[in-house]
Amino acid sequence: MKYDFDEIIPRRHTNSYKWDSATDSDVLPLWVADMDFRTAPAITEALADRVGHGIFGYTRVPDEYYEAVCAWFKRRHGWAIEKEWMIYTSGVVPAVSAIIKALTVPGDKVLVQTPVYNCFFSSIRNNGCEVTSNPLVYENHTYRIDFEDLERKASDEQVKVMLLCNPHNPAGRVWTREELMQIGEICLRHNVTVVSDEIHCELTYPEHDYTPFASLPETFTGHAVTCISPSKAFNIAGLQIANIVAPDEEIRRRIDKAININEVCDVNPFGVIATIAAYRKGADWLDQLLAYLQGNYRYMEEFCTEHLPDFPICKLEGTYLVWMDCRTLATPSAELEHRLTREARLWLNAGTMYGKEGDGFMRWNIACPRAILAEGLERFKDFIVHKT
Repeated sequence: MKYDFDEIIPRRHTNSYKWDSATDSDVLPLWVADMDFRTAPAITEALADRVGHGIFGYTRVPDEYYEAVCAWFKRRHGWAIEKEWMIYTSGVVPAVSAIIKALTVPGDKVLVQTPVYNCFFSSIRNNGCEVTSNPLVYENHTYRIDFEDLERKASDEQVKVMLLCNPHNPAGRVWTREELMQIGEICLRHNVTVVSDEIHCELTYPEHDYTPFASLPETFTGHAVTCISPSKAFNIAGLQIANIVAPDEEIRRRIDKAININEVCDVNPFGVIATIAAYRKGADWLDQLLAYLQGNYRYMEEFCTEHLPDFPICKLEGTYLVWMDCRTLATPSAELEHRLTREARLWLNAGTMYGKEGDGFMRWNIACPRAILAEGLERFKDFIVHKT
């Protein structure tokens, strides 16, 4: 490989949320979704050039930013975004919150597919809305959509928005075009707007192509809003940049107003520069990253098959987040997270963060050098041996 993803880069004492949040320095953090790899050299070089200028005042977002985003999605995913559809903001979570504010009123319901990204719940409740769940069906170490239940839930007149996670965190699914079409048809029938969080869209593996929801036929795109960002794929979440793509002019006007009400309408110069560099020059680095991440997943899969047969992991189609079935322990996920951190010095995410359907599961972040992943798996195995 041209890039060294095996390099272990010390992150303690850098104010890393992932590494410096643990009380004890010997806890191995495989939880929050950022990577332990340096970002693409093209990004660090572009940022270094900007730092050299030495002045960091308010920034404007230039045409080349829009050009870089649109060209990337057209070239890599066959999705033709128009500049006029885009609204930039400081992150996907603020974007989701502002979109809910724009498309609902307090008391409305927002549909989610649990287990799902935990910030969906807070974004819904912070806007005075109610969570309605269309639980995913777990079988054969993967998840599928219960479309009959989705139809029932979407038919509730109080349901105004469906939050879609594509690819899905934490289930690791990359929804197929056929599945997305079914979602679109149901939501269109019931006048529900699909808001698709596609922050993990670059992190998909062979035979599991990412389909942007808004690339479906135009019939659906008038009822669709998409949230995208280079932050997960290029490990630049701290630079706080994201885009909302809303083809419908009236929906876009309402979102733009909500973005300003929530005061998340400004971005910093480093996020702008990093996005341009990532989408113009980062493809080769990203391709090699994906190959390495897939190797990590295969390593974990083989390890679990040999040493942890009672703890199957979900098939990983996309993201770098692995969902492990720990129900054999008959221990609530929150308690298991606490015990693993205290006794095994291993920090994983409790499945109940993602809804009650996640109880008994744990989420692993495998975006790290393989030696770190191997150490985490050994710690988990030792914990199980001593527990049982």
